[in-house]
Amino acid sequence: MLTPHVADALRQSPYRIVLTGAGGWLGRATLDLIHDALGGDFHRRISCFGSQPRALAVSGNDFIEQRPLEDLASLPPQPSLVLHMAFLTKDRAEQMDEVEYCAANRAIRHIVLNALDAIGTEGVFVASSGAAGFAQDVNASAAMRLYGFLKCEDEEAFAAWADEQMKRAVLARIFNLSGPYINKQRSYALSSFILDALAEGPIMVKAPHDVVRGYVAIRELMSLVFALLLDGENGTIRFSSGGEPMEVGEVAAVIAKALGGRAVQRPARIAGKADVYVGDSGPYRALLDSHKIDAVPFMEQIGETIDFLKAESNLGARQESYA
Repeated sequence: MLTPHVADALRQSPYRIVLTGAGGWLGRATLDLIHDALGGDFHRRISCFGSQPRALAVSGNDFIEQRPLEDLASLPPQPSLVLHMAFLTKDRAEQMDEVEYCAANRAIRHIVLNALDAIGTEGVFVASSGAAGFAQDVNASAAMRLYGFLKCEDEEAFAAWADEQMKRAVLARIFNLSGPYINKQRSYALSSFILDALAEGPIMVKAPHDVVRGYVAIRELMSLVFALLLDGENGTIRFSSGGEPMEVGEVAAVIAKALGGRAVQRPARIAGKADVYVGDSGPYRALLDSHKIDAVPFMEQIGETIDFLKAESNLGARQESYA
């Protein structure tokens, strides 16, 4: 759930909430948070858009229709907060032709930017990425640089809109998240370790060198986002998600403890440059404190992610039994 005073402010606000990329990990989790905050007003106050029309399950027992992103500008004008989460991510950069990848993401940006004024946008949240900080890093992979470069373009475009129109833009460079709807589960250390443990096997840490990550719960991040969108200020605010920096061996050990003391296996450690992908936790924590939002402890983040993966596993097993 959103932090209670933030949820209350959202309920009392006059805004329609427009979410792009609603079917992704962050989008699905955010839908649940909004649903829980708005209750019976949810369907009246939210509009969802994505790559294709489909029904999205919300909070386990409700559904909302996602419309094609191309329909965004057809919304009737109304004071709105836009949560912009639509983007082809780094894995697509690794698979697609570079020109096509750039064109696809710039087309998404064009659709959303061109719709903002027409639909009555007062504030926009842009889910950027920690990869934006690697756009010019010659040591980063080509896909990371390209992904990061396009995220930087997004940041500057939406910041320019906010400054020109005297509206609000909240730009968050997101590093590592935890919580429900985590996808690409074998690609993320957090979910991969949990799945190993849930399968009652050893947790496999494959990296032989140091890998450092810092996690924040989606409910914490989005509580801050809504607090910033609703604080009555204009202009652009930028921040990076924080989280306590942890080597993935420590992450595995916490998960092992949470799931009954599973074994952790890892190849022999070798020397070399550490893989560090962590936001600046100092300014992030200061923003949380200034808006009276408590950081979610890592053990609690682990528990919430475990609960989701367990429930998803049980649902899959039930569906298979009826096939």
